[in-house]
Amino acid sequence: MNADILKRVVRAIANGQHSDLDRLADKIVEAERRTGHKKLADELEAILKQPRPQRDDQRSIASPDRKLKELPLSRRHGESLATLFTPESLEHHMVLPPAIEERFERIEREYAARDRLGVYGLRPRKTILLYGPPGCGKSLGAKRLAWKTGLPLMKIRFDTLISSYFGESAANLRSIFISAKERSCVLLLDECDFIARSRINTNDIGEASRIVNTLLQLMEDYDAPGLLVATTNVESSLDPALFRRFDDVFLVPLPGSKEIERLLRMALSSVSLVDPIDWAQLADRLSGASAAMVVKTAQDAAKAAVLEGIKVVTQSNLEQAIVELRRNDDSTRGGIKDAG
Repeated sequence: MNADILKRVVRAIANGQHSDLDRLADKIVEAERRTGHKKLADELEAILKQPRPQRDDQRSIASPDRKLKELPLSRRHGESLATLFTPESLEHHMVLPPAIEERFERIEREYAARDRLGVYGLRPRKTILLYGPPGCGKSLGAKRLAWKTGLPLMKIRFDTLISSYFGESAANLRSIFISAKERSCVLLLDECDFIARSRINTNDIGEASRIVNTLLQLMEDYDAPGLLVATTNVESSLDPALFRRFDDVFLVPLPGSKEIERLLRMALSSVSLVDPIDWAQLADRLSGASAAMVVKTAQDAAKAAVLEGIKVVTQSNLEQAIVELRRNDDSTRGGIKDAG
């Protein structure tokens, strides 16, 4: 087996891409036959033809009326260019400031009323850019929109989208947009700056610039029945021409004190607490933390309580989890203020 096929097999296993593994198995059989290993090729082919039990992921794909057609494949290697998630499998609980909650609800209301809006020649918001610091909930926002609208989520796999061959990355991107047009879905371009970096102040005229131009054109002509959601941590690096292609662009901010307290309470809802818990003090000590880190703090405190055998979470458990979070944060980038 050559190194290229071996790497693709391992990547498919790591990503849980069963359909990719099936195609790669066929390629291995073909390769062995070409190299003269006829007996081995016949044996491998016989194994592939054996009946296989239905996998859980095959049973959990969306119902026939919602199922996407076969996911788009990369031109050269035949690997999936996207991963599909059914609405019921998605996380969707978010704790947001009222103004940001209203932005999400407006998108959801407009999608639900899309036919009624169309009667008046009005178009619902369909392309959304979410930006903000890491861990603030941008990807979760896309999942929430999919869950609220009842649409499957199709997440682009940039590891298979990008190709070093002339024009292939742009062709792969077009295939994804065609697939999204054939059936309603939320198309997620997570960390879209990977393919949408600004063309200003760069001398690159190769594949990177070509894929940005293709993305701009595809978004200019976007008329798929579902939604397109892009996320980025560094909106300043995006190509300026991209912003006017979005119907809505807004910040998903770090949680404030009220949101931190709600996140802590929500994350601890399945365990018992020992009063008194000084929520205000905890929220103050977690000021500057992302939503993901606040939830992690609560979960770490709960795990510590279980491991200690006390089965209830105390103020001390939560404070110790914050100390550990601050220690880890200081060793990387900082971002949680020291209230003590």
